[in-house]
Amino acid sequence: MQKYFRKKSVLSDYCKLPEYKTVSFVFHFFFTMRHLSKILVTILTLNIFFLSSCKNGDDPSPYYEILSQPPFASLTDSIKKEPGRDELYFHRAVLLNKNNFPEPALADFKKAWSLKKNEQYALGIGTILLNKRPDSAISFLNEALQKIPQSLFLRLSLAKAYESQNKISDALTVCDKILQIDPHQLDALLLKADLLDQQNNASGAITVLEKAYSINPDILELDYKLAYKYATAKNPKTIAFCDTLLFKDSLNEHAEPLYFKGVYYENTGNKKKALDFFSQAIVRDYTFLDAYMNKGEILFDQKKYPDAIKVYRLALNVQSTYADAYFWMGKCEEALGQKAEAKLNYERAYGLDKTFTEAKDAADRIKN
Repeated sequence: MQKYFRKKSVLSDYCKLPEYKTVSFVFHFFFTMRHLSKILVTILTLNIFFLSSCKNGDDPSPYYEILSQPPFASLTDSIKKEPGRDELYFHRAVLLNKNNFPEPALADFKKAWSLKKNEQYALGIGTILLNKRPDSAISFLNEALQKIPQSLFLRLSLAKAYESQNKISDALTVCDKILQIDPHQLDALLLKADLLDQQNNASGAITVLEKAYSINPDILELDYKLAYKYATAKNPKTIAFCDTLLFKDSLNEHAEPLYFKGVYYENTGNKKKALDFFSQAIVRDYTFLDAYMNKGEILFDQKKYPDAIKVYRLALNVQSTYADAYFWMGKCEEALGQKAEAKLNYERAYGLDKTFTEAKDAADRIKN
């Protein structure tokens, strides 16, 4: 290009040269331009060929480097041979998502959905969007339900998308629609209970959990949710219900029912029994950090600060990075007048959890 511009500038002064030199320069100029035009045509032709190849499937995706590597390469080759097979895109999407490549997985789920309106394909799209862009998930799932209105799982995903956007009333409406179609849909019942809980409707949540329990009493997650709701609501059913859970646990593997009993007695003011059940929970499962914390807080409220410190130190033996234990140990030390130790433990708590502003404020409050 520099050569071209140099010739152009010389040609501009051709009138100052003798005639034979002028003709020579003009001839040389157009000869050079003719060669440049051939080169440009060749470049354009190659570009068009390259773009055409991309469109024909040689490099159809911005994720080509990923898709051409194992374990995706064999499916990518199959897709090149049969680009109209929706299930190939779906299988590759599942594999991509499993290997933590959500964006190319989303593209494949969308391609499969464009080829065939299959519930699994829509669920794949909805799940990824729910994690990445919940607002887009809501829009897509509503559109997908226009195509597959009978899908309860798409409705359940839609309810979760509304929940993620704090649209609790909309989420409840979707759950109720699911339960109108299938009153025994456990996932919808559990989600509805959580949503009611977020609305501070404890009694409503318990009613829904009791219905779910009557449908299937052998789901531990459900059992524990109902037991904990009973305990925090000071419901007298707590003790008998936890005894049922303990009876089913013939190997004595689970400490949760003992812990829930402790929560119930703590909430109803029987601190002695609460301490006893928290201790039993720790004996059954020494890693049960919540039991340590509840036990320590009761001892703190009873002004038994040295005993509480011992409990928090045991919790830190289980998990040395547990910010709450350092914070409560600091509270005990501050109450004992051990300002330097308290400040250090508040600072440790904040250092482990930068969102723990209460610990930072407590440390700042103590003057060196």
